[in-house]
Amino acid sequence: NAGASADEIKEQTRKVKNHILDSLNAETVYNLGLIKYTYQECKEQELGMGLDLQGGMSVVLQVNEEELVDALAHKSTDANYRKAFELAKQKMTNSNESFVTLFSQSYNEVAPNGLLASIFNGPDLKDKIKFNSSNSAVIEAVDKEVKDAVKRTYNIISARIDKFGVTQPNISLEERTGRIIVELPGVDNPERVRKLLQATAKLEFWEMYDNTEIAKSILDANKVLSAKLKAMKSSTNTVDTSKAILTASDSTKKDDATLTPLNGNKSNTDLTANTKPSSLKPAKEDTSKAALMEKGREENALFTVWTPVLDQKQTFVQSAFIGYVSGKDTAKLNSYLSYPEVKAAFPKNAMILYGAKPVDFTKRGAKNVTAAEKNIYEIYAIKKRLNDDNAPLDGSYVTNASRDVSQQGGNEIVMQMSTEGAAIWQRLTAKNIKKPVAIVLDNKVYSAPTVQNEIAGGRSSITGDFTAKEAIDMANILQTGKLPTTAKIIQEDIVGATLGDASINAGFWSFIVAFIVIVALMYFYYSMGGMISNVALVLNLFFTIGVLTGFGFSLTMSAIAGLVVTIGMAVDTNVIIFERIKEEILRGKSKQKVVEDGYKSSYAPIIDAHITTLLTGGILFYFGLGPVKGFATTLIVGLIINLFCGILITRWITDWMLSKNKNIDYVTGLSRNLFKHFNFDFVGVRKYAFIISGALSLIGIISIFTKGFDKGVDFLGGRTYTVQFEKSLSTNEVREKLTAIFGTSPVVKTVGTNNQMRITTSYKINESDPKTDSLVEQQLYKGLKDYFSGSDINSFQKHILSSQKVGPTIADDITMSSIWATVLSLLVIFIYIVIRFRKWQYGLGTIISLFHDVTMVLGLFSIFHGILPFSLEIDQTFIAAILTIIGYSMNDTVIVFDRIREYVREQKGRDLKEVINDAINHTLSRTIMTSLTVFLVVLILFIFGGEVTRGFAFAMLIGVITGTYSSIFVAMPVLYDLRDKKEDQIAEAIKK
Repeated sequence: NAGASADEIKEQTRKVKNHILDSLNAETVYNLGLIKYTYQECKEQELGMGLDLQGGMSVVLQVNEEELVDALAHKSTDANYRKAFELAKQKMTNSNESFVTLFSQSYNEVAPNGLLASIFNGPDLKDKIKFNSSNSAVIEAVDKEVKDAVKRTYNIISARIDKFGVTQPNISLEERTGRIIVELPGVDNPERVRKLLQATAKLEFWEMYDNTEIAKSILDANKVLSAKLKAMKSSTNTVDTSKAILTASDSTKKDDATLTPLNGNKSNTDLTANTKPSSLKPAKEDTSKAALMEKGREENALFTVWTPVLDQKQTFVQSAFIGYVSGKDTAKLNSYLSYPEVKAAFPKNAMILYGAKPVDFTKRGAKNVTAAEKNIYEIYAIKKRLNDDNAPLDGSYVTNASRDVSQQGGNEIVMQMSTEGAAIWQRLTAKNIKKPVAIVLDNKVYSAPTVQNEIAGGRSSITGDFTAKEAIDMANILQTGKLPTTAKIIQEDIVGATLGDASINAGFWSFIVAFIVIVALMYFYYSMGGMISNVALVLNLFFTIGVLTGFGFSLTMSAIAGLVVTIGMAVDTNVIIFERIKEEILRGKSKQKVVEDGYKSSYAPIIDAHITTLLTGGILFYFGLGPVKGFATTLIVGLIINLFCGILITRWITDWMLSKNKNIDYVTGLSRNLFKHFNFDFVGVRKYAFIISGALSLIGIISIFTKGFDKGVDFLGGRTYTVQFEKSLSTNEVREKLTAIFGTSPVVKTVGTNNQMRITTSYKINESDPKTDSLVEQQLYKGLKDYFSGSDINSFQKHILSSQKVGPTIADDITMSSIWATVLSLLVIFIYIVIRFRKWQYGLGTIISLFHDVTMVLGLFSIFHGILPFSLEIDQTFIAAILTIIGYSMNDTVIVFDRIREYVREQKGRDLKEVINDAINHTLSRTIMTSLTVFLVVLILFIFGGEVTRGFAFAMLIGVITGTYSSIFVAMPVLYDLRDKKEDQIAEAIKK
């Protein structure tokens, strides 16, 4: 279109492209006789791109197990129950156990002889819990009910996402923690996603108090509140009466929401809010605005935040809503209404709720609406039944819901109720003719029409100020059902398309360059044997990607990092085999015998190396989230497939070539004599190595306890925004601007270029209101708007390349999980080594070596953070690097251990020092070659991988160096120093 902006043209092009591709969905595009696939089937089976490669949103939802348990106990007031409940909540902050487990432990502490059956023997569990059930039986029943509710929550959210229309969403449930991980590629409206995921969909229909019915209660509440605040005489509770009260003409603007009975065709009989001014005036009360203002702050405390609905004569109007409140004053009003004296002023069955959206006074005929009046909400009084908190009718009776267009041209939600629901609705409307009925969703009033006629048939519509998307989302939420409990977003990642494109380029080039370098290195070092290894490597990558695609795995930057590391570690398998073959060649054996013995001798070290790495990968997968789990998955799949390709495929190719009398060389001019006659006394210099390692470790530990780490948002909690500015700025300038807005100093770092910064703040991170995310973003815009040419927050949002939110709860969990993952990895490896080599000295030598590596990496990250020109944050990805380093270092150590074990068996009575030195010297070619290949691929990842993986790659670079060093100069000398002295005596006796 002429005059269309670049963004509009891009969007139009995208729609045309999608339309053309969608028209091909049923067309066969892949035909191999019996095997045929349509375009749609091919799309469904392709390897998807992760969020960091195409943009999108990822969230971690925490199902509220506390709320579920309390609901099953019907919010019991039993003293022991309440004490145990609160104690369990406290324990949750530092525990990975489920809330049910912690509650059980807490109740046993509080009331060892108490009985839970009487507390949980309600309608929900009456078939599972008897009056004499044991506490263990009760906990078992409660635990099963909570787990079932978590699964229902997962299923409902999955159904909502399916209706959301996102291509290749990824939804998974972690039953152990009650968390739901949702990945939505390509979404560009985070606020809509937050509402969709967190809405409990608790639809309720309530009877109401009319404004005139509750007028006296409002005035009485004002009196008692004013008296209470006056008596308190606290400056912190001083009431501000300077806020202007809405004019009388504003207060008579009516609620335009309607609910229409739909019996086949739409009826003209609408339920509309009747706001005709009433002649009813509260007895002996002067409610004029002038009188209210004259009485001052102490006598009209309630009306400083609550604007009553009055007509021109200053009398209470007959209306469904009973007042107005500014959005910024709702918290203060809630605190006032919580006072027992104020509660007592209202009817016992009254419940105060707010409208779902700010009032749009322009649609009610108002002109010149001020900014303050754009954030005004209506107040409603719901009429509960005494001793019953349940609504007369709720959403469980809704069998179908969809978005439609009302007779007035607006958006509406059409609902069909079940037969039972239709009967209840008919009785409810018949009872409330000429009275308002509230339609409430998640404790917010969406409309409060006055009933004009009895509604039969159970088919009705909710109309209001809905956009088309809002109506569709709400209909979908009602259609899929309500959540058993609330699900709160505790972690959130948003990646913009711009950053996604940069990640694709970085990941692609790091992968291609690493692959080319390794292929060339293997050929120039191992000649034809290297080419056979390269064939196996290509097949390894092909099969790995195929398996990941079959599992519905999405390719991410962390997965690419896993592939790059897999390349290096896969080469290790062939290096081990080729080095053993080279040794067998020197012994003068036939070609077939050389290959046979070379492979046979390599099985033990290869299997040991893979098992130890898989153990650390499994632990990483179990404890990790998001990118860490993606990395672990890729690593595990790649290593398992490598056992097939690195051993079976290379052996098959080799045997085939030998059967054809083809010559296979395993050496070149470069490698023929390299390390051939190398003989160094590694054990003899161990004291110098211990001094060097001890000194470096001590420096690192001092830095850790004094300077500390640059902890990422994963461990601190908070929100992080990657913002691209229009020009280069100093971090100090940006920090000062935002400190004035947030009240605390955010962490501001340059990322990549000087005009790109990562801003981390803990501002309002403890608040659970879904609106908080938007509020923080607005504050960020307020602080940075002077640096952008755009005039509103929408243009500013295009400069936010990515954002991340980590709540305090999950930050604590990540910290504990990281510690446990590291400790458990070391423990599991120790146990495996002891079992495998049958001596505890091997295990302890390994653990000391690995501890040395971890300390070195941690120390260097502490020393150099803030000095090097790239981020050295300690986050989940860093933990992945640590555990990968542990697995890699184990490879080196296990290879030498295997050779030592072999020599000890073959050369009984030989001095252990000589055995260890020979083992290290004979495997040095393999050690250097493997270290070099892994170092090169990680170095390429560091150079080309971009900011996303740079910290991970740097940690791996350090780990490769320290891991190689510690395997030779730490693990082996420790093994020697811890040797059984009796073996020395035996060796001496054999020599004599």
